[in-house]
Amino acid sequence: MSNSSRRAAAARLLKSAALFAALGDGTRLEIVAKLADGSQQSITQLTAGADVTRQAITKHLHVLETAGIVQSTKRGRETLFALQPRSLEEAQRALAAIAVQWDAALGRLKTFVEE
Repeated sequence: MSNSSRRAAAARLLKSAALFAALGDGTRLEIVAKLADGSQQSITQLTAGADVTRQAITKHLHVLETAGIVQSTKRGRETLFALQPRSLEEAQRALAAIAVQWDAALGRLKTFVEE
């Protein structure tokens, strides 16, 4: 991989840092899983069955929204949250880029060891 390709890959990963940080929490992953069906859900719905308070869910939703993983929409007095699939696709692309780098490094290591 050329230096410019590595720099571009590093820049993409840096952009994804907030995304991965937001996904690095079990409660937030549970919220993402609840929204993965494409539905819009209120904080009350997202809190149902959770081991944390409504206030904690609200804080987690704020982190997810700041990272671009969910989007909120006001409907009357209620705020609904929906998953933004493009952000998860971005994470998938970033992980695929890392996988390519690891495959290349392992290939070089294999060649070195076999020589």
